[in-house]
Amino acid sequence: MFEFKIVAACSETGARAGEFTTPHGIVKTPVFMPVGTQATVKAMTVRELEETEAQIILGNAYHLHLRPGADLIAEAGGLHRFMGWDHPILTDSGGFQVFSLARLNSVTDEGVRCRSHIDGSPHTMSPEWAMDVQQKLGGDIAMCFDQCTPWPATHAQATDALERTSLWARRSRDAHTRTGQALFGIVQGSTFDDLRLRSARDLAGLDFAGYGIGGLSVGEPHGDMYRILDLLHPVMPREKPRYLMGVGYPPNIVEAVARGVDMFDCVLPTRNGRNGTLFTSFGRVNIKAQRYARDFTPLDPECDCYLCRNFTRAYLRHLRHCGEILAARLCTWHNLRFTIRLAERARDAILAGEYPRFLERFRSTFRDGEAERTNEKG
Repeated sequence: MFEFKIVAACSETGARAGEFTTPHGIVKTPVFMPVGTQATVKAMTVRELEETEAQIILGNAYHLHLRPGADLIAEAGGLHRFMGWDHPILTDSGGFQVFSLARLNSVTDEGVRCRSHIDGSPHTMSPEWAMDVQQKLGGDIAMCFDQCTPWPATHAQATDALERTSLWARRSRDAHTRTGQALFGIVQGSTFDDLRLRSARDLAGLDFAGYGIGGLSVGEPHGDMYRILDLLHPVMPREKPRYLMGVGYPPNIVEAVARGVDMFDCVLPTRNGRNGTLFTSFGRVNIKAQRYARDFTPLDPECDCYLCRNFTRAYLRHLRHCGEILAARLCTWHNLRFTIRLAERARDAILAGEYPRFLERFRSTFRDGEAERTNEKG
């Protein structure tokens, strides 16, 4: 049911175009995956997601475990049927919540004791728990339970998390029994070269269907992210898809593609959209600014989304200024389509043998390249 093949590769960079076959369709890579934390991508209907040409979306094991519960979703026929999405789904393991909700958690090799951020109720997360939840959700791709380190972290802290991640990867693999669901391992090691190489080689020996790269976009400089990706590119299994977790800022995407990454996800496009910050072919736009009050041009003339084809900046600013729900929906729609299309354009450039030129054009036209990163996934 699962096959990943590279259909084109750039000889001057690490960029590659691939096809990942799943039970719910073929995912063409590079690909950006919208985040549907609670069985919905915020502000979007399924039909609208399909119009953005999203190929695959995410669900969150931790949040869906709390509400409405994995057993209920299984009773409904699985996550695809529950939310009406008949395309591939990747579910994360809840491991990121070990990091993002650290104040509520106690971590040992056995697992994580935590309290719900909703009502304070106690819960225990472990590799076996994560596999049970994700198998009940029934996504096409499940992720191993892992421990993500904060940045900065000491070498000792990163080593502890790496060793625990490797231990949990083995336990996740042993507990994962669902046919028709691929399991990805996750490389950790913070920004330490020796630990990243150790993690990549350890997990490669477990022969997962694909590999996530975790623990980046958690506050480190962009240059450190790119250095780690350069380091990992030649040692990660070439024949398996590579997923840079929690990364959705446009410059990060095009630079990571050049370093061999195939898959991306992040809440940044939807969160920024709801806040009135938009990505365009020439950089960021804050639609709340007064200068757009009488700007009767499209937001981005190069964009083919519903917003850019039908409305002006002045109208969008008006909606935002009045607090209309439609503003958040249109801005989210645009940011998702822009980011999905960016991955599509990267793929087209790889297939045409033009990725270095595509990368240079992007670097020269997309302004404000250090703005608005995120370190949250849900």
